[in-house]
Amino acid sequence: MGAERLPGATSGDELLALALSRPNEAMAQARAIIAADHGPLEASVAHQVVGLVLREFGDIGAAIAQLRIARRLAARAGSADREADVLGTLGFALVLAGRTTAGRNALNQAVRQATDSLRGRSLLRRGSCLRLLGDFSAAVDDLNNAIPVLQAAGDQLWEARAFSHRAECGLATGSVRTAAADFLRAEQLFTECGQELESADAIVNRGRVALCVGNLPEALDCFDTGSELHAALGVHDPDVTFHRCATLMAAGLAADAMREADAAIIRLTGDRGQLTMRAELLLVAANCALAAGEPATAIDRAAEAGRLFGRQGRRWWRAHAQLAHVRAVMEAGPVTSALLRDARRCVRDLVGLGSTDLPLARLTVGRAATALATAVTADGAAPVRGRASLLRREADEQLAAAAAGRRHGPALSRAVAWLAEAHRAQAAGDSRRLMRACRRGLEVIDEFRSVFGSSELRAQSTAHGAELAALGQRHAVRLGRPRLILEWSERWRAVALAIPPVRPPDDELLQADLAALRDLAGRLAQSHDQARDQGRALAVAGARQGSDPERPATSLEHERQRLERAVRARAMHAGTGERRADAAAWSRGRAFDLDALLSELGPGRLLELLDVDGDLHALVCGDGQVRRYLVGRTAHAARAVQFARSALRRAAHGPPVSPQDAVVHDWLAKLGGRLDEVLLGEAGSRLGDGNLVIVPPGKLQAVPWGMVPRLSSMAVSVAPSAASWLRARSARPEGADHGGPVVLIRGPGLVSREAEVPRLAADYGAWAAPLGRAAPVELGAGTATVDAVLKAIDGAAIVHIAAHGTFRADSPMFSSIRLDDGPLTVYDLERLRRGPRLLVLSSCDSGVAAPAGADEVVGLASSLIPLGTAGIVASVVPVNDLAVIPLMIALHRELRAGASLAAALRDARQGGQADPVAAATGWSFTYLGS
Repeated sequence: MGAERLPGATSGDELLALALSRPNEAMAQARAIIAADHGPLEASVAHQVVGLVLREFGDIGAAIAQLRIARRLAARAGSADREADVLGTLGFALVLAGRTTAGRNALNQAVRQATDSLRGRSLLRRGSCLRLLGDFSAAVDDLNNAIPVLQAAGDQLWEARAFSHRAECGLATGSVRTAAADFLRAEQLFTECGQELESADAIVNRGRVALCVGNLPEALDCFDTGSELHAALGVHDPDVTFHRCATLMAAGLAADAMREADAAIIRLTGDRGQLTMRAELLLVAANCALAAGEPATAIDRAAEAGRLFGRQGRRWWRAHAQLAHVRAVMEAGPVTSALLRDARRCVRDLVGLGSTDLPLARLTVGRAATALATAVTADGAAPVRGRASLLRREADEQLAAAAAGRRHGPALSRAVAWLAEAHRAQAAGDSRRLMRACRRGLEVIDEFRSVFGSSELRAQSTAHGAELAALGQRHAVRLGRPRLILEWSERWRAVALAIPPVRPPDDELLQADLAALRDLAGRLAQSHDQARDQGRALAVAGARQGSDPERPATSLEHERQRLERAVRARAMHAGTGERRADAAAWSRGRAFDLDALLSELGPGRLLELLDVDGDLHALVCGDGQVRRYLVGRTAHAARAVQFARSALRRAAHGPPVSPQDAVVHDWLAKLGGRLDEVLLGEAGSRLGDGNLVIVPPGKLQAVPWGMVPRLSSMAVSVAPSAASWLRARSARPEGADHGGPVVLIRGPGLVSREAEVPRLAADYGAWAAPLGRAAPVELGAGTATVDAVLKAIDGAAIVHIAAHGTFRADSPMFSSIRLDDGPLTVYDLERLRRGPRLLVLSSCDSGVAAPAGADEVVGLASSLIPLGTAGIVASVVPVNDLAVIPLMIALHRELRAGASLAAALRDARQGGQADPVAAATGWSFTYLGS
């Protein structure tokens, strides 16, 4: 077809091409032709165009109806080529609708019926459907046959499509280099043809290649650019969501990926979208749930995906859904013979399909067989022992096959292979090989993580890396070698902070989104206040059921979520190739130095707590030695911490308490003794009487250490890792007299009306004048805006912020301090060139951090450590605004006298010990840093 002319001097080929370039324009022209009641040939083209656009918009049912009309009109016109062309489009749509047999029959008929260059197009369509169904070998055969036919006919547009589909096959079978070359050729041809929509698709495909080689920032950038181009053309492409989810998963942001997949599934269902895409998104959601530690959810989603793939005849996809299902069932436990049979079936299916996930399937079989062998060995009977031997042999064979790719391929594939090698060495009892495999696997993870541009991506990692670290830690504990245990604990803890700070790009759109987010936060707070007042008024007036005073706030909340997604997407793009190379080199030069740590500690001690298989271990470093103690169960410690924090909140914000109320004071003291028992155990008697650094695990980040009786006389510092504490020591001296401005900031909404800041300003002014120092900088009452605060605190000596803070468990990077023009978030803080040397946050929850990955933290406070901040005082629970004032006045008095920030906090607490509220307030603050 193509020779016929349509009204407006547009050829059939031109209008069909327009459907995949400017779909809305093509739809308008096609509907005009249909309305004008032209002949069957012209009407057939118009209905095919409408069907194509509806297919791209996701309305597959309506698309099929239009294409059936187009086919009948082609037959009425007596054009075999026109009918073959429509049959190819119809067959593809039927496959997308899950009607695989009917779709393949239509495609086969189109290939038989087509002649000349149209045969190349028909082969391409059949090949693309075979690719969709997972039959990559047959798909490549069709595409290889189509390309020379299309080239001979000078059909550049369809030649580009053929290269694009062949690249898809290459990606699916692990031929990344070949796929990249084919995608590049396709993009060049699409650009030459002026195909706007398919050019946008080509940018998305470039991102997919970047994802395969581990370049996550570039992948996200390509996906967002492609999505913006699609939106400009009025198209929503679920494929972009699919690839973004895969990238977020690769970055370890499983919860984000799961939310994105869920939203896309709901949107696809609402749009009467493609069953094929729904099944794929369900598979993505299953893998996300598995990574997020929700195996039950993963089981349900993988099972539904598997059923859909089975009905669609998509063997390749069904095998991968089965693999996700097996991994989820294994995670939920216990391992059974039925699970092992399912895992074996996965391996057999994936071997025949040439899947790059085959090593992961083999690893799963190996782990399942090992677990079953261990279980049956405990039985002790001779026949059972024989079965255990067979299971161990099977496990070794599968793990060896999985480990074969540990020296080549993408970073994550190599990480899986090294993990398999580690499990194999563990089963063989080969300690040296086990530790070598764990080290090499973590080196691969380091390489993978060094591409991450934003703190949030850097602070996450893959489940494979966490398991490698756990294997190394577990084996070191089994060997009973404290120095080795510390090495492995630090090997994983320090990864997030071992990469130099990477600031968000100087992106005007990013800053605009942050500004809009601040404005929205103010409107949202105002809306909640109005809704509360309106609700009270309605209650008094006896309003009818159904009134909804919260509705305006709901729309604002949706807008907040949209802006947060935009900010996170842009922040993730930071990280050029040069920056990644610098980061990798910087990381290699920052290996943990135990001797340097012991030397720097001097008479002090460092207490590193670690969670190994639910047991809490304590490593006490000092006097040139590392000693290990088993404290107890981590879960018991976590419950005691949660209860203690709840008690501090009640003391600060509950019913008024008399300073003479001995019952409350004794109750808090008893809770402190319980913390001593479950957090320190025998190690508590080995801490000496000097300064103490505590490195907690992720599950114990928000401990009110001031409550622990044995620590009350110590200057206690809390650090994310021993290595980060050692690096932060270069940021000394700590006292007030070391140059740089003192900055005092008042935020809105405090009950105390920020009374501490004017008092501190007067105290620092009186202290500075005789020394010839500059007067303190004071911001507040409308001048404490985000931009003004960032400018003032950049490189400051001491910063005190009296403002409410909020910890966001759902999105720690949006943890914030409330300023006059809205929240100051972690994303804002990353714009600093240098962090303030010392920082005091007399706000709510600002010291709380989110455990991310393996014992790593993300939060408002820890984001400043890599920027040169030596010490931070922050609260781990909401505090009493009025009770904070005397504590802060005393703390700064000690600082001006030359005390370290940790010692200043310790001494400031002493003055309020007789008053339960004052004592609770002092205990609610902790010191983070060196």
